[in-house]
Amino acid sequence: MPSAVRLIRSSALADVAEYAYAATAPADARLIFLAGSCPLDATGATVGVGDHAAQAAQCIANLRTALADAGAEITDVISTRVLVASTKRADLVAAWSVVRDAFGTHDVPSTLLGVTVLGYDDQLVEIEAVAAVVDP
Repeated sequence: MPSAVRLIRSSALADVAEYAYAATAPADARLIFLAGSCPLDATGATVGVGDHAAQAAQCIANLRTALADAGAEITDVISTRVLVASTKRADLVAAWSVVRDAFGTHDVPSTLLGVTVLGYDDQLVEIEAVAAVVDP
């Protein structure tokens, strides 16, 4: 099923971002607000301790599961917020690279933030998302 999300690009804004600057969904779309996806395995253990990219990959895997449970997929995501517990740009870029690759050409509007701490022991990455679907 094609996505209800429409990504919007602006020729008046700098062409340096690796994502669309805006996105819309039709009026009849059902919005799905996802809790922050964390780098936890099925037992609740933090995976990829010390590895921003590995944690981002686990967050994406968990995000895909939550989306599927809500009747959506990654191409239905309308925006994301990527939180990285670090003050180093290289760590943010490592996490962002995984997220960008996971979304591919569906490069939704996104915010990348460096934060001081996240909620679970050894957690370095968390990904929040909003999705929109039009039910049949």
